[in-house]
Amino acid sequence: MIRELIWLPAVLKNAGLKIALVDGWEERGAAMGTVLGVLCHHTAGPRTGNMPSLNTLLKGNGKTPGPLAQLGLGRDGTFYVVAAGKCNHAGAGIWQGISNGNTHFIGIEAENTGLANDFPWPEVQLDAYQRGVAAILKHIGKGANFCAGHKEYALPKGRKPDPDINMNEFRQRVSDILNSTTPPVLIPVEEPAAPDGTPGRKTIRRGDRGELVKVIQSRLGLVQDGDFGPKTEAAVRQFQREHQLVPDGIVGPKSWQVLDTVPALV
Repeated sequence: MIRELIWLPAVLKNAGLKIALVDGWEERGAAMGTVLGVLCHHTAGPRTGNMPSLNTLLKGNGKTPGPLAQLGLGRDGTFYVVAAGKCNHAGAGIWQGISNGNTHFIGIEAENTGLANDFPWPEVQLDAYQRGVAAILKHIGKGANFCAGHKEYALPKGRKPDPDINMNEFRQRVSDILNSTTPPVLIPVEEPAAPDGTPGRKTIRRGDRGELVKVIQSRLGLVQDGDFGPKTEAAVRQFQREHQLVPDGIVGPKSWQVLDTVPALV
């Protein structure tokens, strides 16, 4: 069954943000109530990788069944659309008089350990976080005060520490975005160089064009037109499944590493 939040990808994409659709997202989650706001989280996952907690968001953490949030936010600013229905992200709490967070709040799990070893947050990730929240709030007709950190919502107070960012400053930036007083979306930089000195390559995803797309297509046996469209994305997902990678259709550092071991097929 197609769930209620089918509008999420378009809203984020129209805000100039990068998205990755996780297989089955349209039917994942339970019946959702009226969306009244957004709850912000951090994953407390691994220190390395763009979105290493994605499988946890999908399947749960042993204590709580998945999906654990509608959206995951990678360190490069990509929103992973996990579910279009209600997710288990809120628990007991209250914000703006709303106490049923799972039913009425969209959850965003941003990849961060929550520790000093993962601070400050990448600028491109934090910028995307704020712009994504603003886009959702604009769509549902709410102001920045309907965005809360899990640590602010959760009861009893102190039950949750996430996200480890100043939420008052975060909401002010969201308000500025809603009022169109912020600069354009940040452009993600290239991936850092590998330990052996190999130059980094930027993460490639649907909608991208150019020589790096042709490299990917050559490794997958596709026509090298340099256009990362639906056929290329489907082939990337299949390649990732075959190599035990997260099948998100995005060629990031881990996918590049495996692709580099594959000879060109065309």
